[in-house]
Amino acid sequence: MITELSKDKFEITVNVDQIIKHVVSVTDHMLLNLTKNRISKEELLNFSFNFLLEREPNTSILSKFEITVISKYFPEYTSKVENYCS
Repeated sequence: MITELSKDKFEITVNVDQIIKHVVSVTDHMLLNLTKNRISKEELLNFSFNFLLEREPNTSILSKFEITVISKYFPEYTSKVENYCS
């Protein structure tokens, strides 16, 4: 579940094994760089959490982060987002 906290900040509730809440920042600039504005922030968050959950349990995902930090842990993230948006 995605809840918009502000224009650039979202709370994502993940219920896998246990309920965990994450606060993620996605600025307009980040969205443009990652997706060329082909999808919404909510769609990017949904894709990103599915991406993360395929690679690690929800208990291992940072509780608060900027969406761009994913590529520091998973270098293939950016290309996967590009493929998803095309």
